[in-house]
Amino acid sequence: MPDANEFVALLKKAAVDAVDAQKPTTVCFGVVSGTSPLQINVEQKMTLGTLQLILTERVTENGLEEGDQVILIRMQGGQKYIVLDRIGVMA
Repeated sequence: MPDANEFVALLKKAAVDAVDAQKPTTVCFGVVSGTSPLQINVEQKMTLGTLQLILTERVTENGLEEGDQVILIRMQGGQKYIVLDRIGVMA
């Protein structure tokens, strides 16, 4: 049987694992890899397509071009991403 410290550590790990399993909302960055249809590469790990993307009014009005860097919010559960805006380049 684990001692009190081991038991507390197990409880903490179980809580962290439970939160991670829910994939809470996070901010991430991506690069537009195509515009017709829209595709965004996220942190060099995966490519998101139109079914996974939700565009803000600002993004819809201004449009996106291939190579644009964008800020995204991954919604809880990780299935949909909100494209907040294009990242400006500092000169």
